[in-house]
Amino acid sequence: MANLTISVDDEVLKRARIRALQQDTSVNALLRDYLIAYGQAGSAVAALEEFAAIGRESGGSSGDAGRRWTRDELYADRLQ
Repeated sequence: MANLTISVDDEVLKRARIRALQQDTSVNALLRDYLIAYGQAGSAVAALEEFAAIGRESGGSSGDAGRRWTRDELYADRLQ
């Protein structure tokens, strides 16, 4: 695991430490969790964009009016 050095105003760090203690965690854990979420956000967006592109390129369609299925139709294979 890599170490990261950042510069933060003393008062900001003091308030962050107090808040982290109130949440039963540490500033280090908060920053680590934030960076993990931040790093994964781009991959989630890319995955959604890829999924949407696959849908647009596929030949499947529910038609102009939009097909509606009944519950029986959706579960027909399970009822047999």
